[in-house]
Amino acid sequence: MIVITGGAGFIGSAMLWELNRCGMEDVIIVDDLGSTETGKWKNLSGLSFSDFIHKKDFLSRLNSNQFPEISAVIHMGAISTTTETDASLLMENNYCYSQELALFCARRNVRFIYASSAATYGSGTVGYNDEEENLKQLRPLNMYAYSKQLFDLWAFKKEILKKSAGLKFFNVFGPNEYHKGEMSSVVFKAFHQIKQSGSVQLFESHRSDYRNGEQMRDFIYVKDCTAIMLWLLEDRSVNGIFNVGTGQARSFNDLVQATFSALGLAPSIRYIPMPETLHDKYQYFTQAEVNKLRAYGYIPPMTSLENGVKDYVNNYLESETPYFDNETL
Repeated sequence: MIVITGGAGFIGSAMLWELNRCGMEDVIIVDDLGSTETGKWKNLSGLSFSDFIHKKDFLSRLNSNQFPEISAVIHMGAISTTTETDASLLMENNYCYSQELALFCARRNVRFIYASSAATYGSGTVGYNDEEENLKQLRPLNMYAYSKQLFDLWAFKKEILKKSAGLKFFNVFGPNEYHKGEMSSVVFKAFHQIKQSGSVQLFESHRSDYRNGEQMRDFIYVKDCTAIMLWLLEDRSVNGIFNVGTGQARSFNDLVQATFSALGLAPSIRYIPMPETLHDKYQYFTQAEVNKLRAYGYIPPMTSLENGVKDYVNNYLESETPYFDNETL
């Protein structure tokens, strides 16, 4: 039996699809579906799992030994809104909850795979090296990233990372992110802007060393993320912190042009001023160092930006049923 916390969310539900694809359906989904308006429940509607448990009830049931057959916990559950201002809420959900799960798994020899974040690298001035010894050097730019950083540091100090895998996801895009609102990917937003107005808005640069739209990110397709997590699930000897990115930064202009190309349209991009509140929190360049992931034996190539966007746009966003679904495995 496998548990996925945040299992109705973006990466969590994509991972459920990955497991179903491999014939695994004995999966417990832990989450809070929120209101029907968000549509988060739709991420699960075409997939197979054995039970759903609200996140507020799960820890007590777990600690009372109601799930003795658990072999792995894939912990994707967190408050992932980078603009969240309630620090106590972030600590409760992203730090304390994660600690309890990690300790349970450590005591029971249960495989533990959890989501950290590339946001922990902050401005990137100290680089994007995922060796655990570098964790103390990182300076996150917002409270969300700090809550993730604190857990990474705790897991390292308590030697949890010797038996588990923490994943620093870079800029993930793909199906089942539709409930995320403002936190959804630029591909998702660009697709809908194109459909509505024929053009896409991107932030202007307020730095002289970057032209408008040339701010760069390591964009990774969600199917690559789930493939990496499946590999980690199958090989328990691979432990520690790992960057999950392509290792190749691309510009927002590239991303939007790929979206237009997938739709068979000529690019039309308008640049708008960046809000001043973002000026000191905005990352102009992120690029995962993936040497460690490769050194541990992950061989498959990452999906190119153009191919990932094309698959997402043509096979999901333009589809009447844009969600991951067992009918289309």
